[in-house]
Amino acid sequence: MSLYTITGAQLAFGHVALLDHADFSLEPGERVGLIGRNGAGKSSLLKIVAELAKPDDGLITRQQHLSTVYVPQEPEFDADASVFDAVASGLEGVRALLDEYDVVAHRLADTPEGVEHDALLARMNALQSSLDAADAWNWRTRVSTTLAQIGLDGDARVGALSGGMQKRVALARALVVQPDVLLLDEPTNHLDFDGIRWLEDLLVSQRASLLFITHDRAFLDRVATRIVELDRGRLLSYPGNFTQYQERKAQQLEVERVENDKFDKLLAQEEVWIRKGVEARRTRSVGRIARLVQMRNERAERRNVLGNVRLDVAQGEKSGKIVAELTDVVKRYADRTIVDRFSTIVMRGDKIGFVGPNGAGKTTLLKLILGELAPDEGTVRVGTNQQVAYFDQMRAQLDLEKSLADTISPGSDWVEINGAKKHVMSYLGDFLFAPERARSPVKSLSGGERNRLLLARLFARPANVLVLDEPTNDLDIPTLELLEELLADYDGTVLLVSHDRAFLDNVVTSVIASEGNGLWREYVGGFSDWQTQSARSQEIAEARAPRDAAPVAAAPKDSAAGRNAQRTVKLSFKEQRELEALPAQIEALETEQKAIGAQIEEGSIFVRDAQEGARLTERYAQIDEELLVALERWEELESKRK
Repeated sequence: MSLYTITGAQLAFGHVALLDHADFSLEPGERVGLIGRNGAGKSSLLKIVAELAKPDDGLITRQQHLSTVYVPQEPEFDADASVFDAVASGLEGVRALLDEYDVVAHRLADTPEGVEHDALLARMNALQSSLDAADAWNWRTRVSTTLAQIGLDGDARVGALSGGMQKRVALARALVVQPDVLLLDEPTNHLDFDGIRWLEDLLVSQRASLLFITHDRAFLDRVATRIVELDRGRLLSYPGNFTQYQERKAQQLEVERVENDKFDKLLAQEEVWIRKGVEARRTRSVGRIARLVQMRNERAERRNVLGNVRLDVAQGEKSGKIVAELTDVVKRYADRTIVDRFSTIVMRGDKIGFVGPNGAGKTTLLKLILGELAPDEGTVRVGTNQQVAYFDQMRAQLDLEKSLADTISPGSDWVEINGAKKHVMSYLGDFLFAPERARSPVKSLSGGERNRLLLARLFARPANVLVLDEPTNDLDIPTLELLEELLADYDGTVLLVSHDRAFLDNVVTSVIASEGNGLWREYVGGFSDWQTQSARSQEIAEARAPRDAAPVAAAPKDSAAGRNAQRTVKLSFKEQRELEALPAQIEALETEQKAIGAQIEEGSIFVRDAQEGARLTERYAQIDEELLVALERWEELESKRK
């Protein structure tokens, strides 16, 4: 039996129907991913299920005593509250029952037998039954267990936590209730890769049914058991994850297109017929005219697929071949090292993704590369003729009181894209903003619409270096896919910070990853390539660790014997020759890797011979392993010789 069902739901704001006779149901144990365009009404539907809003019309059926908990996109807390109190606030109703039980128990003890005594006794019994059913007596244990499960310090102050940790507090506050249905609006916002993986594992293991909104395609693939798309007021259900949805959706849109084409062709034929003149007295003609009127009405009421954003970046003049060169760069804040001895060369046309946990220093490294921040040690050489366009994840560049038109083109009705003038209304239309909204203030826009406006502003300025700091937040999936295509075809340089794994895989050609303690390392390929190479390096290091530790464990306890053993250890003839050959071997490997890296970055090898391109990519990763082995062996022999 369904936990929740809504039939024939209708909801409209103004003339736009967000829900148009929509049907939806949620089964026990289901994990439903709700997707759709920005502004389609996804959050409104989530609030209806959470009983925070009501539809204009429709029949809602809920299981008796169904418990639902809603976690909003931007949870709110008392900044001075402890994490324990913030999580315990999810049990506010249960704690209120406990407080009432204490009050009734004290009054009962002081009230003599009689009518009032009997009423108090009945109320205390009812409260006890409710508290037993809600397992309220152990509420402190429940809060502590949930904090331990999610990895939170109950004594910490909420206001001192990062956005990602506050998101964990909001989830803990929801989970401590032990709800039947968990409702999440953009749960991955503010979470880094580790946080997203942790959330995926947590949700997959939960017994509660789940309805969530997200634009993270990798997250949908891992968590969702069913995809529900809100499309032109209708709710369309697709069993399976996001990849399976894409296949079925493409087939459905093709069927819809063929049917619409047939309908439009028949309508056009009937319009030609009616214009030739009709003998209206004939019964057949009267029926045909009535059918034509009905077809006209159906055509007028048809809601076509919403057009896609049209993205086109204004290309600036070409920058110098080298965008930035960093040599042994060090950057510290107080006692903490953010960047430690990092060297790299950023070439024109590179598309680099910066990955790492929140607070690792991705933005700091970006500013070092752009020359906006001076290093404490090392040198940064910035290239020539750079025109940088910056996308800020905090949307700090938007003035909330300005109109959309003034944000794009202040003081003018025209924007210039690649030498061609375009009216600001038409340009805003490319980003799905209707002409009547052009004079509306920015503050009237949703989060996704503000990101779309920021992209419109960004692409209206000539640039040869695009710096994108979390551009995917709040963007719907079709816009994400279009932005991927634009960046893939862009011949300038792209520096990208994102936690969207699919977006990174589809856009970047290399990844600069934080490896802790200020160490950064560059990997060829996208997010998946970085994960594979990083895991392989870690496996090699772990496999060698026991062998390296063995001589230490076997060292003699007697200090004199240890000194004698140390004096007698020396390299064999074979080891001496091996040590002498290692520097040349390492240099040869580095030279080979650099040559292969240049071919991979240039990209034409994949066009000429895809098989050879794949072989070179595999060889590049293999050289990484060989270099690691050679360096470790060199260090081992050097320490032995000394």
